[in-house]
Amino acid sequence: MYVYDIDHAFRLERRVPLPGVSGVRGVAASPRTRMLYVSYGAFGGPGTIGRLLAYNLLTGSVVYNRSYDFGVDNMAIDPVGRRIYMPDGELSHDGVWNVIAARSGNVIGRINGGLGPHETIVSLDGKHVYLSGVNWPWLEVASTATDRVIKRIGPLRAGVRPTTINGRETIAYTTASGYLGFQVSSITTGRVLFTVGFGPRFPAIVQSLTPSHGISLTLNERQLWVMDSPNGYVHVFDVSGMPQRRPTRIGDIRLVHALAGGSGWIQMGSDGCFVYLGDSGEVISTTSFRPVAFLPALRSTKESLEIDWRNGLPVATSTRTGLGYVTRGPDPPPPKCR
Repeated sequence: MYVYDIDHAFRLERRVPLPGVSGVRGVAASPRTRMLYVSYGAFGGPGTIGRLLAYNLLTGSVVYNRSYDFGVDNMAIDPVGRRIYMPDGELSHDGVWNVIAARSGNVIGRINGGLGPHETIVSLDGKHVYLSGVNWPWLEVASTATDRVIKRIGPLRAGVRPTTINGRETIAYTTASGYLGFQVSSITTGRVLFTVGFGPRFPAIVQSLTPSHGISLTLNERQLWVMDSPNGYVHVFDVSGMPQRRPTRIGDIRLVHALAGGSGWIQMGSDGCFVYLGDSGEVISTTSFRPVAFLPALRSTKESLEIDWRNGLPVATSTRTGLGYVTRGPDPPPPKCR
């Protein structure tokens, strides 16, 4: 695990050994419990063994390293750090998200969702978990109180890939297998509102299973960033008019460092000032749309998080994508960035 210091020009602070960890599928953190979690190993298929490692951020020690007879994938943790929602892998033939007690690693429940469980989002209030299956054209919403699906959004263009939602849980932005672009849906009604491509200047020149494998909202929900791996770009859209006004493209950012054999990923920083591009390694300013740093380790992974510290304690974290954080009142102003 590579640790970079954002406040000091993204310098590499240290490398943390995690013996035996390979094939990482997801990462999540809980500042409240001061823990970091890494899922790795098989993501479905015959003879599956998935693993979950728990790491104490303060002591720098591994608390547990559990093995399971099911796959693991891109998990999410609830706001209080008690429950982890773990998809059993995009290669699995079921639709199971296992509910894991974060403190012990024990399985305490399951949610039956879409086929090919892959991506997961927990709402800001912890009441809902959003389930994306790569072989299922619906984004499903489950109640964390009952561990049951209560709503379906779609049908979408194809199996659901990276996804994000706004803070009020009224709008979902989804990408899909084989589609260069994204869709906007109403969580309230479950219906698709807009399907947005990148236009003739940015064709799907190479057949790709995941051409737009990366999507993030800025915290104030004014911008949406979407990956364009076939053309080597990230596109930025003004989505401040949702749901009445169609997204408007306001920026096309060409990657300086081509994707290193992957399909890309977009993680929004916790203050809304920087975007981190997995498989490329670039850090982009959300105000200038220009690169501000290059992180070599990020070029070799999609799994990254920002963890913010104060007085020696973790106080906040990003998610692996970038969710909206507007929960009431008017949209906040753009962040004050360096």
